[in-house]
Amino acid sequence: MPALIITAIIILTLPVYLIFPGHAKKKKKDAFYKRNIAHRGLFDRDQLVPENSLPAFWRAVDRGYGVELDVQLSEDGRVVVFHDDDLKRACKVERRVDSVDFAGLQNLSLFDTTEKIPLFTDVLNILGGKVPVIVELKTGKRNKELCQKTLDILRGYNGEYCIESFDPFIVSWFRFHAPNIMRGQLTQHPKDFKGSAPAIAAFILGNVLFNFLSRPHFIAHRIGKKTPLVHLSEFFGAMKVAWTAHDKTAERDFDTVIFEHYLPDIKYK
Repeated sequence: MPALIITAIIILTLPVYLIFPGHAKKKKKDAFYKRNIAHRGLFDRDQLVPENSLPAFWRAVDRGYGVELDVQLSEDGRVVVFHDDDLKRACKVERRVDSVDFAGLQNLSLFDTTEKIPLFTDVLNILGGKVPVIVELKTGKRNKELCQKTLDILRGYNGEYCIESFDPFIVSWFRFHAPNIMRGQLTQHPKDFKGSAPAIAAFILGNVLFNFLSRPHFIAHRIGKKTPLVHLSEFFGAMKVAWTAHDKTAERDFDTVIFEHYLPDIKYK
């Protein structure tokens, strides 16, 4: 009988242990709480002002919006702001970003404009500590190098920031190397991965089952259906961050909203 009770306790408590979030200080959460955050800067739907470009970040700052952006490494180890793993969609080049050095990246144009792929440091200079920034670290072959270099840059930035990633091992790296930085787990319902991850990985990520490694302070979830374990993690205190909103309806259900292609209020109730 005792063995059955112990087994039952383990079965009931294990999911809670796996998905339990971390808890950030109120001051760090307040910088993002009930705030609309411009996805990849305030860029145009037709990319005339391209995503993750210096003008897109200028526009966001000018309107007072916080920004979300993506960082990864060039071949020569520079931290650049760019979303995709490869250059095909944005630059019409069939190469990975991390296979081209920064000088080579500067020879490319973003979406047939005159804009170039910026350095992370150049974007932070534009933000100037005026608005909060959510930094998404893209996963790749040199994650530890990216984490360390991103951290080094952020430590010199005089403004509010947090980090997030789809990769729980990146989030976990920050838990142990920079526990004072607010960190978030990016995810979506397992069905929404649609082949971008193996089925087992989609199940684990969609149910935030690696929270026990990273103890994220917030869950940045694609707008739509959530699994019960995501709801449970939120019940235990994870901030609820939405991506990517195209109207104001997400403000009802989320603590922070990452938006694009409309102009919401800077903050909401």
